[in-house]
Amino acid sequence: MKKLLFALFTAFILTAGALVEADAQTVSGSIGAVKRGGATKGAIVLSIPGGLHVNSNRPNSQYAIPTVVRLSAVGAKIGAVSYPRGVNRKFGFSEDTINVYEGRTAFSFNLTVPASFKGNVVRVRAVVRYQACTDEVCYPPKSKEITLTAKVQ
Repeated sequence: MKKLLFALFTAFILTAGALVEADAQTVSGSIGAVKRGGATKGAIVLSIPGGLHVNSNRPNSQYAIPTVVRLSAVGAKIGAVSYPRGVNRKFGFSEDTINVYEGRTAFSFNLTVPASFKGNVVRVRAVVRYQACTDEVCYPPKSKEITLTAKVQ
């Protein structure tokens, strides 16, 4: 009985560790101040811990779930997200290379505030959907959301 409990406890600890590792990515970002009738640049940053990678926006595999950044703002216009090039890596579970992001990866965009904008602050909602993987296993896809603010002058 003790051996069974020990085995179950060990499996639980290993599973919990894997789930924490899969959720270790952080999302941050920034937007510059903007004048009414003007534009500014913004960036969303996905930080990926060592030992993990995420599939790029164009992973070159029909089975790999791409990283996608969705942005929205009320009263302002957001331009297309600029996705960086990933790195082609070969993994044991695939015959072909997969394009991935590692480390700190920034996604840039433009924000335009109309001259008629009401208020002193513009808020941009960002949702980043990604699939984290090690060299051996991929975890279920996750989404993380943040809200960025910029002062409107």
